[in-house]
Amino acid sequence: MDAVRTTCAYCGVGCGILATRTGERSVAIKGDPEHPANHGRLCSKGTHLGETVGLEGRLLHPMIGKKRASWDKALDLVAKRFRQTIAEHGPDSVAFYVSGQLLTEDYYVANKLMKGFIGSANIDTNSRLCMSSAVAGHNRAFGEDVVPASYEDLDSADLFVLVGSNTAWCHPVVYQRIRARCDAGAKLVVIDPRRTETADEADLHLPIRPGSDVALMNGLLAHCRTNGLIDESFLARSVSVPEDFWDKVGEGSDLWSVAKACDLPPADLRRFFELFAAHPRTVTLFSQGVNQALRGTDQVNAIVNVHLATGRIGKKGAAPFSITGQPNAMGGREVGGLASTLAAHMDFAADNVARVERFWAAPNMACKPGLKAVDLFRAVGEGRIKALWVMATNPAVSMPDAGRVREALAACPFVVVSDVIAETDTSKFAHVRLPAAAWGEKDGTVTNSERRVSRQRALLDLPGEAMPDWWIVANVARRMGWRTAFAYDRPAEIFREHARLSTYQNDGARLFALPGQAAIGNEAYDKLAPFRWGGEPFAEGRFPTPDGKARLVPVQQGPLHEPLPKWPMTLNTGRYRDHWHTMTRTGLSPKLARHRDEPLVEVHPDDAAELGLTDRGLARVSTPQGESVFRVTFSTGQRRGELFTPIHWTDQQATGGRTGLLPRPLVDPHSGQPGFKATPAAIAPVALGWRGFLLATGEAKRPDCLWATRVRVPGGVLYELAGEGEPGQLDALLPKGERVEAFDRARGSRRVAVLQDGKLAAALFVTREGLLPSRDWLIAQIGEAAGPAVLAGAPPGAREDRGPIVCLCFDVGLKTIVQAVASQQLTSVEAVGAALSAGTNCGSCRPAIRRLIEESRSAVNG
Repeated sequence: MDAVRTTCAYCGVGCGILATRTGERSVAIKGDPEHPANHGRLCSKGTHLGETVGLEGRLLHPMIGKKRASWDKALDLVAKRFRQTIAEHGPDSVAFYVSGQLLTEDYYVANKLMKGFIGSANIDTNSRLCMSSAVAGHNRAFGEDVVPASYEDLDSADLFVLVGSNTAWCHPVVYQRIRARCDAGAKLVVIDPRRTETADEADLHLPIRPGSDVALMNGLLAHCRTNGLIDESFLARSVSVPEDFWDKVGEGSDLWSVAKACDLPPADLRRFFELFAAHPRTVTLFSQGVNQALRGTDQVNAIVNVHLATGRIGKKGAAPFSITGQPNAMGGREVGGLASTLAAHMDFAADNVARVERFWAAPNMACKPGLKAVDLFRAVGEGRIKALWVMATNPAVSMPDAGRVREALAACPFVVVSDVIAETDTSKFAHVRLPAAAWGEKDGTVTNSERRVSRQRALLDLPGEAMPDWWIVANVARRMGWRTAFAYDRPAEIFREHARLSTYQNDGARLFALPGQAAIGNEAYDKLAPFRWGGEPFAEGRFPTPDGKARLVPVQQGPLHEPLPKWPMTLNTGRYRDHWHTMTRTGLSPKLARHRDEPLVEVHPDDAAELGLTDRGLARVSTPQGESVFRVTFSTGQRRGELFTPIHWTDQQATGGRTGLLPRPLVDPHSGQPGFKATPAAIAPVALGWRGFLLATGEAKRPDCLWATRVRVPGGVLYELAGEGEPGQLDALLPKGERVEAFDRARGSRRVAVLQDGKLAAALFVTREGLLPSRDWLIAQIGEAAGPAVLAGAPPGAREDRGPIVCLCFDVGLKTIVQAVASQQLTSVEAVGAALSAGTNCGSCRPAIRRLIEESRSAVNG
């Protein structure tokens, strides 16, 4: 079978993929060397996409309550309940909550139904949680949500400033492009409270105090003005400067005041200012660390102000660059997936409302913004929204104050969930569940961080009764009475309509336009090559504002978070390298799952000593909103007084690690984006009576104990276990078969292996005080012939211990790398790659390899 050119399912880099179907539900994955976003490179998640296309856990049929239903019955019920709710309570009593996982065509149909035909703007997206502060900042500065950069800018920049982004982990393919330029002499500055893998490779790391970004950027701008770096001619020609702008920038922006506000050494701050001054071709990349803040929009504008004032925009290798988190966050922004916008980059100005109304022939056009995500779920909880449709996302996990969101879902009279997965933390509240097509089965377009539109193409048959999201929404719309307006037969029709709307009565006032696509034929759509809309925006110094000028936006540093007596710590949240969102996809991959197989709370060793925490012990993290248990790991990369937890774990995978329960439901006043990055918190150790793990073929019921985290392993599942008091009825979790057991009463240890036809079907290891064996050898024995030796957790005699996996792409362990560095005297990441292949694919492990080389060198010289 020929390879299908498609686009990755994960982040906003938008990597091209060559996917070759090798069986009914198996796919071989390679990077597409011709795609301009990645030129054949893939990160670990993209590389292992083929492990995630099976049907495990899939929702394959419509469900009403707990019973399977026909599509006709399910769609009729959804349409009927939405019609009744609107008739009784008005259009603002219903809402959609959608996702950056949708394709542009899906997004377009949902937005059209809600805003043009139902008559409410109560449609918001999980991109509100990721990038809406960037949207608001762009609109304030440029007049439109336009990212003024491309990946080609990375190839010519002389200085990279990464703000609030662990790019090496979260956008590895972009990061490798940055590293290639740095290897050629460019400089890298990382601004992040944590010393991440990205910061490890920087020329300068500024571990900034959380939330002090405005002070830092205003200080940089004041330094530029003092030292004659302001581009006065560009400002006069292309930028509107408020009368008191420079006075406000100058307040408290001297070096010493900024260093104090940001909690940075003045010498490091000065070096940053000097690096910026010395390298006019600067790209500043920012992500969640900037956006997910209570003053995220101001932080975005503080960055943009520096670039506008110094003329570092609209030029090769010089731009502020918002790098998006989801595969189609940008496409959703283009079609109006946010409650605060209309389609085609239009706002709710009266002439825009009238324009879209004419184009759609809309009978009930929304004329004002709807409820943003946090307010939307608050309205559900208060009973103002009585019918809710959640598409391709999991707000019971991802929203701040997720416990309150769950209460709202439970109280809502009618909840619809259309999703790929049957059982999620959100779907358990659904009255109707609708089976949606997954990556590899659906067909449409996505837009990446650099405004590049690419095709996602189907390469697998639709399983069961699953259908594309656009089809589901359109069929509900038809049943609600709007047959002609939603009479779509294929995604190409929707794309053409989307393109026509982008140019409809658009005389160039909006840069977003797809004029070449408005009449695209079905065959041309099928063959559509990646293209970037907007060309090279702002290259001529013109901006999509009434006067053609960009705007410097006065922003000042607000009050910073101070520790509270009851909540003395500050909680930060984020992503892991090999996991994605709530792991409904990456959790299916045995290789991806092992990178971080438990949810960790990272804490500085000095804080841990004061608080009585032990490395690899358990701790309870609590906030005013809720609490959850995490595995403790010590990290000198954490600032004192701060914690970090991952966002990925759900009730489906663990009894703890529920980060979404912890953040406050407080939002940026301009964008409505929640402030996930600085939550008042406390942490305390959890006393354990026992520890253990359960390994089993196939599936195993989750143990009922304090700590039980599940990951997929080859041939089965692995649960890490811990509890208070004595172990419960763990034997009940073991399958039937021949049991081989061993006891060590002195240490309170018990080891049980279950054999079926002489092959290992399960293993349970529990101890109070003893050691637990490495899981790797036992995992390899699952389903294999085994005997009493499995109780040792290792084969007789010596064996190679690879240590934790560092390079996922080539399955290379830490100890293997350390041994090779020592025995072969390897002195560079490239040398390790030549010897072991580690670090030669996606490159996200290169910082870790470099650190191991440096540690080995220090040990030798020490």
